[in-house]
Amino acid sequence: SARQRAADEDKAQDEAADSKKTRKTTVDSTTTATTDDADTAQTDQDTNRRAVTIDSADRLPLDPGAERAEAIEGQDKKAEDDPFAATGIKLGSFVIRPTLEQGLTATSNADSSNGGKPALLSETTLRFNAISDWRENSAIIDGYGTFLKTISGDEIQELRGRVEGTLNVDLDNDLRAIARLGYEAAPESASSPVVIEGTAEQPVRQTIDGSLAVEKDAGKMRFALTGAAEHDIYGDAKLSTGGSLSQKDRDSTLYTATLRTGYEISPAITPFTEIEVGRRLYDQRVDSSGYERSSTRLGARAGVELDMGEKLAGEFSAGWLREAIDDDRLQAISGATVNADLKWSPERGTIIGLTGQTTVEDSTTAGESGDILYSGRLTGERLIRANLTGNAALGADWRDYIGSDGHDLTLSAEAGLTWWLNRYTGLTTRVRTEKQTSNLEGRDYTANSIFLGVKVQR
Repeated sequence: SARQRAADEDKAQDEAADSKKTRKTTVDSTTTATTDDADTAQTDQDTNRRAVTIDSADRLPLDPGAERAEAIEGQDKKAEDDPFAATGIKLGSFVIRPTLEQGLTATSNADSSNGGKPALLSETTLRFNAISDWRENSAIIDGYGTFLKTISGDEIQELRGRVEGTLNVDLDNDLRAIARLGYEAAPESASSPVVIEGTAEQPVRQTIDGSLAVEKDAGKMRFALTGAAEHDIYGDAKLSTGGSLSQKDRDSTLYTATLRTGYEISPAITPFTEIEVGRRLYDQRVDSSGYERSSTRLGARAGVELDMGEKLAGEFSAGWLREAIDDDRLQAISGATVNADLKWSPERGTIIGLTGQTTVEDSTTAGESGDILYSGRLTGERLIRANLTGNAALGADWRDYIGSDGHDLTLSAEAGLTWWLNRYTGLTTRVRTEKQTSNLEGRDYTANSIFLGVKVQR
């Protein structure tokens, strides 16, 4: 029948196709196939996927997503920016980084005074820094303490230190509040402008200071109002003849309020002006010499604030400051002021700093108002190698006595190196020289020193 004939024809076609595939395999192995057979084999490959061999499938490219991932241990770790930086200790919501430095200081003038003697001192310094890791707002605590003890030479036993905390809080209506509180204790310098005759040991000066600032940005305008207070407490001076001399008539508190107004020319430059008013109140209205030392302060400054990221940041200002003393017999303390706090990084690993400060130093010496002290520091820090850091500093102080032509000039220079043996321990050394010249009798001195010690950090 017709159906049977059609089935026979299909079977014959299948047998013919199998025969052609067999011939294709033979021709591929002997490279003598005809063109017709090659065309037929190509057609068969297109229409019958069973013609693809297992070996050819193995040569197909793999899906990148199906490749095995390298073990975690074998992956390259990201290099640290500073492999010798302190890792810190996690304590609650703060990260604390303590540093302990212990060494020996050889000095030509143990107390930096006129006629000072050489000594070999044991010097121990503890520093710490604590930074909060809060999601909003921030707090920073910094502190240090240094203890000096004579091993041989001029007898010195001195303890000095400071701790300061800063709290930054964002308020409503784009207001920011910055609160600071600090405490410092240190023996008064032997080169202090207040001379106490016959002292065997200078009095200890304690300072408690704090401030609260509120800042607000309105468009390009910048406003800040800061209230501050600083209280000085003086201990008794020990006399070389025995006994002590009270210094309570030097205790005072300075209250100030400062209003700053600025205009942002660009995100990097903001000029500003400041007006300061204040009042200095002595705990004793009349001192031991019969003078009323309390005074009223008034100052004005103009400057510029810079913010160029890591390259250059800080501010500089200049102006005028005047403190009028309540006692008419004493001349007002007044003069130009210069203040600066700048940091410049010309290249990675190098930081240049410039600080300047103008300070009014009051006095309880009979008939003297006090002086104005101008202080400037140029510092440099260089990461020479990953485990070797160098630093240097140049300093200049100019003290201008009010009511006379007296003045002091103090110049200093310092250089140091720290070589880290590992992340936690290093060797450190520094050399320093300081020289003061004055047109007042008995105030010149020179002090040279060298320090060698071990530094431990966490």
